[in-house]
Amino acid sequence: MRLLLVEDDERVAAALVAVLGRHGFQVRHARSGHEALDALVPDGSDPYRVVLLDLGLPDRDGFEVCSRIRAHSGVPVIMVTARADIRSRIHGLNLGADDYVTKPYDMGELLARIHAVARRGLAAEPAEPVSQAGPLEARGILIDRERRRVSVQGRDVPLTRKEFDLLALLAQSPGVVYRREQIFSEVWRSGWEGNGRTLEVHIGSLRTKLALPGLVEAVRGVGYRLIPEQPAG
Repeated sequence: MRLLLVEDDERVAAALVAVLGRHGFQVRHARSGHEALDALVPDGSDPYRVVLLDLGLPDRDGFEVCSRIRAHSGVPVIMVTARADIRSRIHGLNLGADDYVTKPYDMGELLARIHAVARRGLAAEPAEPVSQAGPLEARGILIDRERRRVSVQGRDVPLTRKEFDLLALLAQSPGVVYRREQIFSEVWRSGWEGNGRTLEVHIGSLRTKLALPGLVEAVRGVGYRLIPEQPAG
């Protein structure tokens, strides 16, 4: 498995490269945001299965690097950082990070998280042709599943990969309640347990970006549904 490590601390990077190498990873070490983007962005291809991204980089903030990566690539990104506050965690997930790990971390847990996001990435690849179905329209939202674009009243709305998949799932059947377990199975290709905050963050981000706060309703103890448009009169 090829992995891109974005870390400016040489001692931390050397230790990680050694451990990851013993576990079968081929690691490229990028020491700056610029070097990381050069390794990923130019042709839009995904030569790596996972990116481990530190936020405290010397040339640009890791959040900016994540945003740039996500604009061009679907490669799974794990933010690995000393920033443990909840606002940073939420911001990272909103930008499209697939996971967020705070330092200091247990190496066994980090390895497990790397394998987990890599599995999700592989599981999502065969599912991609599903998005080749026709467009969806609900509540003035046009969802182009072929081009993976969303517009509201003619206004383009840029969404992360997970936000798009979440919206497309809910919009398939407006009014139908999707259980949290089903959402995670279909969008994240993983189990629900322990991931409640991730789902809440993505739902909140969708409401904000679409400027439709009442679009998605939480059904207490069950899941979420997209509120169907009420008939006139």
